[in-house]
Amino acid sequence: MKVLAVIDMQNDFIDGSLGTEEAVAIVPEVVKKIREFDGKVIATRDTHGENYLDSAEGKKLPVVHCVEGTEGWKIQAEVEEALEGRGAVKIDKPTFGSVELGKYVRDLSRTEDVEGITVIGLCTDICVISNALLLKAYLPEVPIRVEAECCAGVTPESHRQALEAMKMCQIEIV
Repeated sequence: MKVLAVIDMQNDFIDGSLGTEEAVAIVPEVVKKIREFDGKVIATRDTHGENYLDSAEGKKLPVVHCVEGTEGWKIQAEVEEALEGRGAVKIDKPTFGSVELGKYVRDLSRTEDVEGITVIGLCTDICVISNALLLKAYLPEVPIRVEAECCAGVTPESHRQALEAMKMCQIEIV
């Protein structure tokens, strides 16, 4: 079985408080990938509380975003529709990398043969790289690939740097 991990395709990262033109531009490709993917689909949601600015992350990134239950926290509408159509599992995560995602896929691999994991979403240089590396740690023998055209970083340069860093960690970039 193949696994698709769709990372944080939420309104705040697309056209909200931390949105970028590059994030808006990948939405059609992400929707297409979800709809055409032959395997299990899992989506993560960056999830913070009202006290975000008091958190360690909030002190270094003082932009309120993805507060649970808000419009910015929700997965972008077209992406959500594609995920619902695939019966995607959703995992809320309180920080960049999701230990729960790693455990979920590892546990899945104990009952089914996970032949590969594809990672797409936002932001390449923060949450995509964090989750790709976590998945690599949980399943070091499973090929992991990141589809560059289905990802966007905080900046185009940091997107490219993150892709290069993942290559060095034996994650395939396509």
